[in-house]
Amino acid sequence: MSNRSPRSLLTIAAVLGAAWPSGAQAQSPRFHVSFPAARSAGPIDGRIILLISADSTAEPRFQMADGLTTQLAFGIDVQGLTPGRPAVVDARAWGYPIRSLREVPAGRYRVQAVLNRYQTFRRADGHTVSLPPDRGEGQQWNRKPGNLYSEPGWIRFDPRRPAPIAISVDREIGPPAPPKETKYIKYERIQSDLLTAFWGTPMFLAAWVLLPEGFDSHPAARYPLVINHGHFPASFDGFRPEPPDPNLAPDYSARFKLTGYNRIQQEHAHQFYRDWTGPNFPRVLLIEIQHPTPFYDDSYAVNSANNGPYGDAIMRELVPHIERKYRGIGQGYARITYGGSTGGWEAMAVQMFYPDEFNGAFVACPDPIDFRQYTNFSIYDEENAYWPKSAWKKTLRPGHRNYLGQVDATVQDMNHHELAIASKGRSGGQWDVWQSVFSPVGPDGYPKPIFDKVTGAIDKSVAAHWRDRYDLSHILRRDWKVLGPKLRGKLHIYVGEMDNYYLNNAVYLVEDFLATADPPADAVVDYGARDEHCWNGDHTRPNALSRLRYHQMFIPRIIEQIRKNGPSGADTLSWRY
Repeated sequence: MSNRSPRSLLTIAAVLGAAWPSGAQAQSPRFHVSFPAARSAGPIDGRIILLISADSTAEPRFQMADGLTTQLAFGIDVQGLTPGRPAVVDARAWGYPIRSLREVPAGRYRVQAVLNRYQTFRRADGHTVSLPPDRGEGQQWNRKPGNLYSEPGWIRFDPRRPAPIAISVDREIGPPAPPKETKYIKYERIQSDLLTAFWGTPMFLAAWVLLPEGFDSHPAARYPLVINHGHFPASFDGFRPEPPDPNLAPDYSARFKLTGYNRIQQEHAHQFYRDWTGPNFPRVLLIEIQHPTPFYDDSYAVNSANNGPYGDAIMRELVPHIERKYRGIGQGYARITYGGSTGGWEAMAVQMFYPDEFNGAFVACPDPIDFRQYTNFSIYDEENAYWPKSAWKKTLRPGHRNYLGQVDATVQDMNHHELAIASKGRSGGQWDVWQSVFSPVGPDGYPKPIFDKVTGAIDKSVAAHWRDRYDLSHILRRDWKVLGPKLRGKLHIYVGEMDNYYLNNAVYLVEDFLATADPPADAVVDYGARDEHCWNGDHTRPNALSRLRYHQMFIPRIIEQIRKNGPSGADTLSWRY
């Protein structure tokens, strides 16, 4: 790519690679998407995403989803796109949930286009790849600073109309708000030597640090470190010194079917402030880490072939920096970790991969921790990710359900959605990120697919790579003689029995092992009856409320963990005031 001429032709990715009859392109529905020189003087690599919506409640770029409310997206890759030169989005562009523009019914629609800009990375493994860099927003293509987009507009669309529809992506998404520090909340950002060497360009890690009450007035105190793993934290949410705003207009949470959920969030954030600063709450350093990759909003906190040494960068560079600056104890007995969903998988993984560096992992609704149930199918025993084997029928696997088992998206839906957003695993979607973390590097430098995203056919050689390196259940069983003594009493796993993404299936398999492990695991595995994603072990509150109380649930247990697993002479006093 580095030798590409500015006049090189636009590249359009035809995922199916089907042959098109003569004149088919000219007769197909077409959109011509271009950008003005005022937005960029040089050529642009990236992905054009054309959005078509029948819903005027929000911009089309914010209306894409796996579920029933989704609108339409059609995507093409572009290389060396120059100002004023149109990229053609036609019937060959991969679409979701409608496969092709030819199939969109005639009608009046609101349309918008986004140009997701890519950067060329020359990695230390010898591969040169084109990927969307994080720009401080947490890998959101529809909010990424520097991306170009068009103002939404209404059109009359007819798939039989050959005349192109012109769209100019003449607006640019601005930068995110700068980090805001307070008496309690600090922001730390460092350049990682390990990641910079891997990616061939400066790469950074950052964290929000919540300081304990009395930090300045107790200069001799040294503190345990608590890592709350999760998706990219743009700020330290959930901590509010101010009382709830009495004039806040109530919103509606469709997920929890609650009116005024924004008020509930403020109430709980203020309560956490009161608990944190109150007389009986443990005085610890609480951090939330920013570790986005060019593939996703976080790295899964482990080393991987496609992302580089994020696990070591966090543990050997970022964590020591924070503990030195903010008087952390700096030893494994004085660290615990917790999180839900992605953060749940990360909490369990770092406890296993760095077993001496943590004294407990509280693992809520984790992403698949046993790939014999990769959500709800086995990558080892099944042939296809989208449907189970049958002589006469194809029954699509469910991908997302509610607590009644009602399905609104299939595994195929989710992956075809990602194909509309990007090729080569660059969508920033959930299935693509698992692939970027767990897979080997493919011959083209991008993650080698675990399954064909068009057909669903599983690649068993990739599955074997996943099993040996990232199947947490397999690693526990394989390495228990060494890991068992280090993990005794440290694993606490919680999941709802009606998890929306079927994540409880893998937990059942892990529980089967932990219950009979030799030496004993002394692990906790608990289930919430009828509870959805992301249940975290609280039997007294619904998900909508318990998800706002991770800190109060898990941080007080650090004292018990130190008493149970800490060495003789462990510091249990300087930070307890």
